[in-house]
Formats: sequence, structure tokens, C-alpha cells
Amino acid sequence: MTTAYDFDAVMIDGTPVSLRQFEGQVLLIVNTASACGFTPQFAGLEELHQRYGSQGLVVLGFPCNQFGSQDPGSDTEIAGFCQRNYGVSFPMMSKIAVNGPEATPLYRWLTEQAPGILGSKAIKWNFTKFLVGRDGQVRKRYAPQDAPAKLSKDIEAALAA
Repeated sequence: MTTAYDFDAVMIDGTPVSLRQFEGQVLLIVNTASACGFTPQFAGLEELHQRYGSQGLVVLGFPCNQFGSQDPGSDTEIAGFCQRNYGVSFPMMSKIAVNGPEATPLYRWLTEQAPGILGSKAIKWNFTKFLVGRDGQVRKRYAPQDAPAKLSKDIEAALAA
């Protein structure tokens, strides 16, 4: 697989989805959690979705419970939490693993394409973000503490490319 569009996922409602449907758009792929210190970033991610969605940005949230068991709920509970507390309208996927032998193929590919600090491929915590350009290639990886608003310049550059 050579681009992000070559992967499949499952929507939070259980519907299979090919990322091919987003081909030609800019993706911001984020592993999320509902009970994390970074959980308020959902508001910033929704703001990015609202601000840049019409220009071709798609935010994709992938709940993950691998870090401190901070997303233990069912997909239905997670979807309700995100909508109720943050008005999330961007696509949320079914809960996944981002590290280890159960890591989804998409996340194995993302971490190969954009290693973290000191070349580490592992996701360190919730709300690690990957910006994927219209060509399906990873443009940049962001740390959990990088607030969504700080990504605007990079998103604008990716949308203009």
C-alpha cells in the first residue's frame, strides 16, 4: 500500500469504509480518547473540520484505548460522548489499536511514513496527529500536545498544494 487512500476502516456505527472515498482530499488522522487530558482537543478538531472542510480537509478520528485505558466505552458510547460534549461532526471510526501486533494496517503505515522523535515508530499517547496531503502521502506528524489550532498553516499549505 502506497497511500493513505489504499486503506480501509470501519465507521463508528460499524459501516466499513474505504479511505479511497477521500482521495484527493487532505486528511488529518487522529487517535482519540474520551477521558484524556487532551480530550478537549475534540473542540479544536471540530473547528478545523468546520473551517477547512469545504476546502477539502477531512478530519478522521480513531478512538483508541491503549493509553491509560482512557477510552474504555463502546463505539456507541464514544460516538454519543463526542457529539454531546463537543458537537463532533467529522467522521469517527470504530475503536482501534495503534501500537503493537494488533495495530491497524493504516497506523502501521502512518508510523512508518512519519516516525516520531528519535525515529520512534510507536504512538506515544492519545491525540497524535498525521497530516496527509491530497496525494495520500504523510506530510507531517504532530505530538499529542500540539493543539489543533497550531496546525492551520500546515493545513492551508496542504490544501493549496
